[in-house]
Amino acid sequence: MQSEVKEKITEVVQVDIWGSIKDFLNLGFHWGEGPDSIHVTIGLALLVFLSFMITSYILVWSRKIYTRNMSDTDTQKFISVFKFIKYIVYIIVVFTVLSLAGVNVTPVLAASAALLVGVGLALQELFQDVLGGIFIIIDKSLLVGDIIEINGKVGRVIDIKLRTTRAITRDDKVFIVPNHKFISDTIYNYTQNHKQTREFVKVGVAYGSDTQKVKELLLKSIENDNRILKRPKPFVLFEDFGDSALIFSIYFFISDSFIDPGIKSDIRFRIDQLFREHQITIPFPQRDVHIYQSNKPS
Repeated sequence: MQSEVKEKITEVVQVDIWGSIKDFLNLGFHWGEGPDSIHVTIGLALLVFLSFMITSYILVWSRKIYTRNMSDTDTQKFISVFKFIKYIVYIIVVFTVLSLAGVNVTPVLAASAALLVGVGLALQELFQDVLGGIFIIIDKSLLVGDIIEINGKVGRVIDIKLRTTRAITRDDKVFIVPNHKFISDTIYNYTQNHKQTREFVKVGVAYGSDTQKVKELLLKSIENDNRILKRPKPFVLFEDFGDSALIFSIYFFISDSFIDPGIKSDIRFRIDQLFREHQITIPFPQRDVHIYQSNKPS
């Protein structure tokens, strides 16, 4: 008899506790009436929070597995894309959980669609930048360390993000390029195929100069410069017969085109010195002006 009483008391206590918990979870706010009404309760908030935590754990775990064999550069690029994917997954999870919990999300989706259309028109260029960043990261058309030229500015890429790419110029100034520029504009990538690039220095000599001597001196001007590659071999071209000079160019290959202005400057100094030592003249444009005096009677 006593055991039966204890069991009934236990059942009543359990019912009261569960009822109290259920009442607590049902506390919240209610908007509207009928099928389109929205109910936000503590239980729903806890369910959304729990789904967020589980989704976050799954995403972090997936990212670690996917990037475990990647280099640091590729990992940073993937993380940029992963952030964009993560936001989309969170939105999908929230609406899925709300729908499974019995919340009518149709009015929210309708309102969100209209809002997204307006936001999309206002932020069209932002979306272009994001898509451009995704394409750059996926097809590897641009890498950290590449030397690019855009709008006459040359820079070395130091960071590729989802919306922008940063590059540092030869003057140690950083310029930021929106990623859609790499899709819509023509960009020169000096190091897309390989690191070495071919450069040249052009010079004019006076008519009558010993052209073979000029060729010899031009090759000598780069002989001892360890910044210039021995292979491929440097060479000289007799470019043209100019108005005031014979035009020559010395072509050479370097492994870091980012510092080519300094290399070219040193070569020009050596060319000037060698030409002076061997009496090779670098002419300047000259014009003959003839004045004819009129003999007509006044």
